[in-house]
Amino acid sequence: MKKEKNAWLYNFMLGFAGRIQLSALKKASKNCKKQEERTLRGILDYAKDTEWGKAHKFEEILSAPDFDTLIERWQKNVPVQDYEDLRPFIERHKNGEENLLFPGKPIMYATTSGTTKEPKWIPITQAYYKNVYSKMTKLWLYTFIMHRPKVFWGKCFSVVGKVIEGYAPDGTICGSVSGRTQQDCPEIIKPLYSAPAKIFHIEDYGARNYALMRTGVEQNITSFITANPSTILELQRSLDENFGEIMRDIENGTLSEKFSIDSDIRSALAPLYKPNPTRAAELRALKEKNGRILPKDYWPDFQFITTWRCGNTKVYTDKIKDFFPAHALHQEFGYFASECRFGLVMNGDCDTVPFAHMHYLEFVDFDEFESSSPRFRQLHELEVGKRYVIYVTTFAGLYRYNMNDMVEVTGMYGTIPTFQFIQKINGIISMTGEKVHERQFMEAVEQAEKETGMQCRFYVGFADVQESRYHFYFDFTDADATQEQAERFSRAVDAKLKAINVEYEAKRDSFRVKDPVAHLLKPKAFELYKEEAIKQKLARDGQFKINLLMQDEKRHEIFKALVK
Repeated sequence: MKKEKNAWLYNFMLGFAGRIQLSALKKASKNCKKQEERTLRGILDYAKDTEWGKAHKFEEILSAPDFDTLIERWQKNVPVQDYEDLRPFIERHKNGEENLLFPGKPIMYATTSGTTKEPKWIPITQAYYKNVYSKMTKLWLYTFIMHRPKVFWGKCFSVVGKVIEGYAPDGTICGSVSGRTQQDCPEIIKPLYSAPAKIFHIEDYGARNYALMRTGVEQNITSFITANPSTILELQRSLDENFGEIMRDIENGTLSEKFSIDSDIRSALAPLYKPNPTRAAELRALKEKNGRILPKDYWPDFQFITTWRCGNTKVYTDKIKDFFPAHALHQEFGYFASECRFGLVMNGDCDTVPFAHMHYLEFVDFDEFESSSPRFRQLHELEVGKRYVIYVTTFAGLYRYNMNDMVEVTGMYGTIPTFQFIQKINGIISMTGEKVHERQFMEAVEQAEKETGMQCRFYVGFADVQESRYHFYFDFTDADATQEQAERFSRAVDAKLKAINVEYEAKRDSFRVKDPVAHLLKPKAFELYKEEAIKQKLARDGQFKINLLMQDEKRHEIFKALVK
């Protein structure tokens, strides 16, 4: 395996910085309860002189003599919040006011979809960025080296969002935190990445994917970072469809003019390209031999990939499981949202270790979360094997913030419970009491695929309360699939759902939920949906996710326009 010129330096620098943060995590893990108290007190002290802190008596809470009293006062004085509770304060921050939810103003905002037509603007403070994102990224990259020491012997293919996507009224940027962390990495580390950040400012997604693959497939890539595994499918499809053009570009040291890419971006990418007929010939020979070339063919030294693997992204991880070399490790990206980067996966598998020294977390047993007075549990009180709804308090102005996420406790890291994301709570649909889980829908589709022999490239379901029925949208791998076949497949899904969910069966049998309606999607429906959702600010590029079962008319309208 050929080693990049500065591989030893990357390993040394990332290892040195990462071991410092690993030591801090291990120290926190020795006494979870003690660390929880220290973290909550730190957040309260940080924000006690703000408008929010004064209104919610942070000083009084801080004067508590012990942990139990601290929690009692905390829960008494600070009610559970959702984004709409915080929106008025964030809007004032966006207009330039200071010291509202936290000291000063945010350094940036991350945007994500909300429950109303207006997106959420999640504030990122300097304290949060420095103490969470910056430090966590150092440890995150070090975990790659821990599991695969040669992971940075080649280039890193990292997919991030735009650093700047827009501005608040006071001029504060909104954009991708992942893009900013990559931008802010030391100059000596930047050559590790396969492409400069400028490439993510290509507006057209087809052109962006082309540029990423034209750039990456020529190089010796040994690691791949992207939140959603669907991105890998899109990139591979770009290579499949544009193989000849990419080979000509590699051979000639060019970037095709067939794609809409601004001249300033082309100028930023130009230094990467030199005529390389040897590499083009090598890739052509591989394709001639194999018919289709995959990452395991064009990146044989590949070591490590990290994406989401839990929740509904399993649909996509199953599709890429044979893409990479057998020796490569596919690690869970970890439980991560715009509102909070909760922790990291430390074991090479799927279990997130929450950073108790950076956030304060509370939990409600999933069986109790709809109760009018649920019991809020501390991190150290969680039980392995049980499922909980999670609430977060951060150094960035979120207080007892309901994530609407279900997590399952999977084990222990020292005294800190580890967990996996299961699904959004709004992934549970109940028009008339049927309570269909997104995971049940996914299971029904998988069973229908086995029974009928038809395979879905992509699928999604929507609950229509007005009609009291579900609409199922399918993109089959067989491009010639007919509407009749789609309807037959839909009936199979319906039957499987009845067998899986007794409440659904009862509502269907009593006609309270009518027959589902099947729709055939246009080719590349997923890509078209993603592009439109980002355009409408229903989602962010760097952390794009999609629930596969929804009750959401804004997103449903997009899919209605994507039917054949």
